[in-house]
Amino acid sequence: MDNLRETNKVILSGAVAGRPLYSHTSRDVEFFTFPLEIARLSGNIDRLNIIARRQLLENLEIEEGCYLTVLGELRSFNNKAETGNKLIISVFARELSFEGDCDCNSVYLTGTLCKTPNLRTTPMGRDICDMMLAVNRHYGRSDYLPCIAWGLKAREAAQWDVGTVISIEGRIQSRRYIKTIEGQAYEKTAFEVSVTEISKVQSE
Repeated sequence: MDNLRETNKVILSGAVAGRPLYSHTSRDVEFFTFPLEIARLSGNIDRLNIIARRQLLENLEIEEGCYLTVLGELRSFNNKAETGNKLIISVFARELSFEGDCDCNSVYLTGTLCKTPNLRTTPMGRDICDMMLAVNRHYGRSDYLPCIAWGLKAREAAQWDVGTVISIEGRIQSRRYIKTIEGQAYEKTAFEVSVTEISKVQSE
């Protein structure tokens, strides 16, 4: 990957949970999406959305249940429709292969804090800090990616200002929650990066 992509790198290995389905066409290129399930050490499963070009899928017979490794980038999309999540998070695949035999979920990001970090305490008494990271993409665009840090890392991140450039390592996790809309309860899924390592990037 080039230097820009090194600021947004994802490595996943897991089980395909559904055949690729047509998603959309952009600049005469067709894109397909499929879910990938990755087990945590706890046994819980993260179900992540993968987006890939048709050309990338043509020489692969991707079927439900097959084991797949994905190299790519974490992407965000602002959903302007009235239904669904406002921020859609997915993994844009650049390479696909049937290599690997154990689950892997790693993400490496370098970007700018675009909202004030929010430090809070869980009901179990553990500190957690919510962050929104803006990661540059080609053509002047950026991806806005929710991240969470825990414990000492959370308290450190809470001291940083908007505009601070940080690098993180972590994993992409899915989290189900209930949202009430006009008195009706709906189950939704949020995606975020759970941080294992975090550091402030010193300006040159």
